[in-house]
Amino acid sequence: MDQKKPAPQVSSPLRHNILQMPQACFSASGIVIYGRRIKSLVFTTDLAIIRNCDADAVFAVYPFTPQQAISDAIIKGSYIPVFAGVGGGTTKGARTVSLAKDVEMQGAMGVVLNAPISNDNLRDVAAAVDIPVIITVIKEDTDIQARLDAGASILNVAGAQQTPEIVRRIRERFPDVPIIASGGNTEESVQRTVEAGANAITCTPPTTKELFSAMMAKYREL
Repeated sequence: MDQKKPAPQVSSPLRHNILQMPQACFSASGIVIYGRRIKSLVFTTDLAIIRNCDADAVFAVYPFTPQQAISDAIIKGSYIPVFAGVGGGTTKGARTVSLAKDVEMQGAMGVVLNAPISNDNLRDVAAAVDIPVIITVIKEDTDIQARLDAGASILNVAGAQQTPEIVRRIRERFPDVPIIASGGNTEESVQRTVEAGANAITCTPPTTKELFSAMMAKYREL
């Protein structure tokens, strides 16, 4: 059988310096949502990075209470699907349900809930929207079955250095559950997480400062 030819690449004189996700992301199976296969998600709310990367989707979760103005700007400015954070920690209860409805109407592909959210609150969110509900898992002892029973569609494993092991343990018990997992920003860390059983990877991009530093170093060589 003939080997597949590499896909042709098209760029432009000004927009050729695209931030690329680790190649190891391509070895993941991906998660097919509404016919679109998602393997890599850029973990950022920076529109400049969102508009200049090759990720399949955006994982827009940030350490402040979610605001409609922020999710609306990200979804409108992005040309790839957005999974929007709607709380679950400090922000919870009816407000989280309301925020989930808002981001669905704004065009989000899915809603992301923080790990502390109660199963009752998770169930209310899942009943209120018609897009995937992603629940964050940060510890090995999380009751995954209870989360799934409450309406979670996808698990988001974010266990820092323990992420691959948490993914592996979940996969042993739940062979078919869709799993997104944090993969860091190196080929090796992403590959470990994929091999553990993650279907898709969230990648943390370099900071704007780091990107500028690399650019300025090149300019100084001219």
